[in-house]
Amino acid sequence: MSIDLGRARTFLTSHARILDRRRFEALTSGGEAARQAVVSALDGYRNPDGGYGWGLEPDLRAPESQPGGALHAFEALVDAEAANSPHTAALLDWLNTATLPDGGLPFALPVSDPAACAPFWVQANPEESSLQITAAVVAQAHRLARWDGSVRDHPWLETATRYCFDAIRRIEEAPFAYVLSFALQLVDAASDTHPEARDLLDHLGQFVPRDGAVAVVGGAEGETLHLLDYAPEPDRPVRVLLDPGAVSADLDRLERGQLPDGGWAVDFTSYSDAASLEWRGHATVAAVSVLRRNGRWGWGGGGGGLVREGEEQTRNI
Repeated sequence: MSIDLGRARTFLTSHARILDRRRFEALTSGGEAARQAVVSALDGYRNPDGGYGWGLEPDLRAPESQPGGALHAFEALVDAEAANSPHTAALLDWLNTATLPDGGLPFALPVSDPAACAPFWVQANPEESSLQITAAVVAQAHRLARWDGSVRDHPWLETATRYCFDAIRRIEEAPFAYVLSFALQLVDAASDTHPEARDLLDHLGQFVPRDGAVAVVGGAEGETLHLLDYAPEPDRPVRVLLDPGAVSADLDRLERGQLPDGGWAVDFTSYSDAASLEWRGHATVAAVSVLRRNGRWGWGGGGGGLVREGEEQTRNI
């Protein structure tokens, strides 16, 4: 099997956000300039309060800063391996103001204009902490902290991590698929600095199916979270929960997922035509990134090409 990176680039050029095009360039060409371009692309979504909105979460298109915007901002900064981004400290300070007294984040803050926003964002209770969104944001923050000491040392990270750890300990039955996925991502990322996260990983492991696929109850028909959604990186603690054969099979599934137009699809519902394409751009970058990290692709020779592991023929992009 192989993927066509030229077609992936064409799809992104035709349909994706500038942010995801920049993320793809940073992934495939490397270099400090490409990584800094990812950081700069985030500025269009940034608010004066330090948070992010304006559709950075594609199904939450209102302008105000939201926890979902913080999630995607951290995710892009992780892709860029951004150390000491000029706005990271302000984002952490904003998260501190958005955090509720128990240490968690609300699923969403009040939405000023619900146009083209998913109802689960609009209808969220801003006074109730959500393990789902808090774990999602904290997981990406811990990943960014590998490069950025300002994240690692900010008091918000420890406060929110403690909230998540306490909430995960209280889970006694199989949680909603996205809660499980983000909780797994969090304890995996936090295990580098918090030894107790390994025990929490074992606790969550009882809810992980052998093939790693978790159906999204109440989601779109066939909507499923696969093991590469919550265990995308090789040689991480979360992979201990998974059968190596299942990991290989899921990599095959992802590799087969490129469509004739060059992009990857998503299996969940989008709430506007714009969001549908934006999610596909996001998914396309994510697919290439996961395949790259898992050794399905290695850096090729000159020209910025990528070559399939074990093959001599280089595909230029």
